[in-house]
Amino acid sequence: MKLTTREVLSIPNILSYIRILLIPVFVYLFIHATDTSDYYLIGIIILLSGVTDALDGWIARTFNQITELGKIVDPIADKLTQTAIVACLLFRYPYMWILFILFVLKELFMGINGLILLKRGKKLDGAKWFGKVSTAVFYLAMGILITFPSLDTYFIAFLMIVTGIFLSISFLMYIPEFLRLYEKREDAVR
Repeated sequence: MKLTTREVLSIPNILSYIRILLIPVFVYLFIHATDTSDYYLIGIIILLSGVTDALDGWIARTFNQITELGKIVDPIADKLTQTAIVACLLFRYPYMWILFILFVLKELFMGINGLILLKRGKKLDGAKWFGKVSTAVFYLAMGILITFPSLDTYFIAFLMIVTGIFLSISFLMYIPEFLRLYEKREDAVR
């Protein structure tokens, strides 16, 4: 893949780079947070990351700025951000490990199958609507957990359960998508 300056410096790709650069800022601030205003700032960073995630895709589609580099950088920025969020929250909430395992299983499934299909000349054409909804729910719920660390235990559990449900639904709905891609490849060979 030959990269041009225009592709590397497209607005959607710059927004993805910004999301990647926000990760160490988020982690550093989270580790060193001591009072409410610190958590509000961290929440703003997560909100900014989520907004840039939505904006980069919208700008790329609306202004025909979809690039091969963007198809790589955007999901990497998403997964790194989400991993950092869940990893940080592992130290605050005792049952966050369940979401962490579910998240890792889903991403491993998608990553491994994506690589296998890529080697066979096939690929999933971007995130599906259910993946986008799951990501939006993830950002909203985790953003609330980060911004307001003194929430009621039941509300914390509710947010984690809702996030887990949407992650699970997304995971389950991607399985047939990958199976269709495998079948298409086999049909083409026959």
